[in-house]
Amino acid sequence: MIIGERLRELREEKKLSQGDIEKRCYISRVENGHTVPAVETLEKLARAFEVPLYQLFYEGAEPPQVPNLLKRKSSDEGAWGSSGREARFLSKLRRLLGKSSDEDRKLILHMAQKMAKR
Repeated sequence: MIIGERLRELREEKKLSQGDIEKRCYISRVENGHTVPAVETLEKLARAFEVPLYQLFYEGAEPPQVPNLLKRKSSDEGAWGSSGREARFLSKLRRLLGKSSDEDRKLILHMAQKMAKR
């Protein structure tokens, strides 16, 4: 769903005109797909429509089910560099890269990409 369409639906459900919304010229541009609002603007619009922010993106009557992320195992668990010598190596590499110039970091990344393709 395009955010502009959803905003128009919510505005019409609340029986509000574009003029009732503070920045009517802006809301018109959003509803017609000419611009995409920033998250801060979406938060303000949700407050104006008196709806939770998720309703700007979600059409269901009930709030979406949120998965319990704490019960899941980390996808990085057991990944290279997550513990031991590899983690110490990555930490040292991170420190040294932080001291390098932007140009040198780009060169190092380019070389690493070439080496990984072999």
